[in-house]
Amino acid sequence: MKMKLLYTYLNSDLTLIEKELEETIEAESQLLRQASLHLLKAGGKRIRPVFVLLGGKFGTYDINVIKDVAVSLELIHMASLVHDDVIDDAELRRGQPTIKAKWDNRIAMYTGDYIFARALELMTKIDNPLAHQILSETIVELSIGEIEQIKDKYNFDQNLRDYFLRIKRKTALLIAASCQLGAVVSGVPETDHRKLYKFGYYVGMSFQITDDVLDFTGTEKELGKPAGGDLLQGNITLPVLYAMEDEEIRRRIKSVHEGMDRKELDDILKLIQESGAIEKSLDISDRYLEKALAILDELPANKAKKSLRDIAKFIGKRKY
Repeated sequence: MKMKLLYTYLNSDLTLIEKELEETIEAESQLLRQASLHLLKAGGKRIRPVFVLLGGKFGTYDINVIKDVAVSLELIHMASLVHDDVIDDAELRRGQPTIKAKWDNRIAMYTGDYIFARALELMTKIDNPLAHQILSETIVELSIGEIEQIKDKYNFDQNLRDYFLRIKRKTALLIAASCQLGAVVSGVPETDHRKLYKFGYYVGMSFQITDDVLDFTGTEKELGKPAGGDLLQGNITLPVLYAMEDEEIRRRIKSVHEGMDRKELDDILKLIQESGAIEKSLDISDRYLEKALAILDELPANKAKKSLRDIAKFIGKRKY
């Protein structure tokens, strides 16, 4: 089952958002237009726009207003992916060559900057100071998260707190802001839009942990990139931290470096898979999901609430 089947009643609005995404990244520069469109056409789950729309369903829903928020949040996410691929020297994303691979690092960085700028320009249509405050604070934290990831590359001495803080900034806060901003611009009362923020935060943490697990359990076809790519790029994720509790596995993991032999890396991936670290990581993901579902119980009953519950449960069980 695909996640989009959980909210088919949003299809027409999501089609509009897809059209708006394409129009927003139009550029006078042919190169910028081609590079931006290349990323957009590679696809994506569009989780952030979906959460924006569902958050809006708790208030006075107006697609002509909320679409600008949904498109802006997705563009910010897209821009961060372009920059990530440069930092990680990634060749593939969603099974397609990255912008830095198809063009080069400089084109990728300027394309990311352009997409990001277009997102901020679009948000100027929203006449709500709180919405701008939430978004700006989220972007600051997102930027800190990106820097922390660079700083911690191949740092095998980091701890669980470092990891959780990093994924909070890199992933969870943008999903939390998506849920909250959709509600804020739709006039949802503060008590409820804050609960939606918490829901998004917990779901975002679970989503990223599951992503980090899939990097060890998914196939290249499912992931759109070779398995173990995070570890090879020096990104120390939750399964790695748990696996390193075994001293022998820790010694092997600390030997990981860029350009290492694939067979040697595969042997290390197998050690991680057999260490119990995957199961421990998924248990933490489940705990975050339970917190998200508990928050939902406090929100008014409507169709969107059911969709949020179904999406949360789907995220916990997804295979790629």
